[in-house]
Amino acid sequence: HIQIYQSELRSYRDLPIRYAEFGTVYRYEQSGELGGLTRVRGFTVDDSHLFVTPEQLDEEFLNVVDLILSVFEKLRLKNFKARLSFRDPASDKYIGSDDAWNKAEGAITRAVEKLGMDHFIGIGEAAFYGPKLDFIFSDALDREWQLGTVQVDYNLPERFELEYIDEHSSRQRPVMIHRAPFGSLERLIGILIEEYAGDFPLWMAPVQMRLVPVAQDFIPFAKDVCTKLLALGVRAEVDTSNERLGKMVRNAEKEKIPVVGIIGGKEVEDNTISIRTRIEGELGALSVDEVVKRMVDSIANFSDF
Repeated sequence: HIQIYQSELRSYRDLPIRYAEFGTVYRYEQSGELGGLTRVRGFTVDDSHLFVTPEQLDEEFLNVVDLILSVFEKLRLKNFKARLSFRDPASDKYIGSDDAWNKAEGAITRAVEKLGMDHFIGIGEAAFYGPKLDFIFSDALDREWQLGTVQVDYNLPERFELEYIDEHSSRQRPVMIHRAPFGSLERLIGILIEEYAGDFPLWMAPVQMRLVPVAQDFIPFAKDVCTKLLALGVRAEVDTSNERLGKMVRNAEKEKIPVVGIIGGKEVEDNTISIRTRIEGELGALSVDEVVKRMVDSIANFSDF
């Protein structure tokens, strides 16, 4: 991203400039340190770097934190702590001047105070090039893991000699913001699996709807509905097990499928589906078109059926 920024001379009018990508990262973790999805050797980071003027820093940082909180809200993740990861003054592993570090730590502190976020300071938890605001989650064993992060960096722009032309036609250094709202996709998925204990929201569930025909004669109707749902991106399936209705419904409940559609003779005759959801229970018979529309709309809006 720095090389892309350096590919041409930038004006203050161009800033902020934001680059983002999903990048694969590798770490040679030792065998005893590996664990499930939370600590792996190869993982995917939603990596982004923002190049801003010093005057834009506070607002842009607040926007990034707002983005991260929005991501957690959509994922229904609430059990987290905000850590201000600052340098350890006694350590020599950090680069850059005291002035640059003080400015960066000040920007992070102002942001969390303005947002009224509960937070704590982690001395020595900063990256070698700048302080961070990290979001810490706990797993089922109460181990803490970092997910989203946002970092303020005055040092790498200095080391790479990044510049922009200000309104007075003089050359200035931009400030870099590193952001990763998810942190690592693998770790995020691991935390989500534990947080929901498999009971995922409708939009995230591996199987979003199961159609349950009460007899073999109604399987073709169920498959036609399933085809419509699949064509619109809904993860649907048909239970063709020919078990008793009660057992098929219980199996869907055990598998934590958000929406179950029961299809019998009356439903086929009326072109309807009897809907049962994990959130609201029995909803009664709805037309096929209404069921399809509500499924698509609910998934698109991150809402329940």
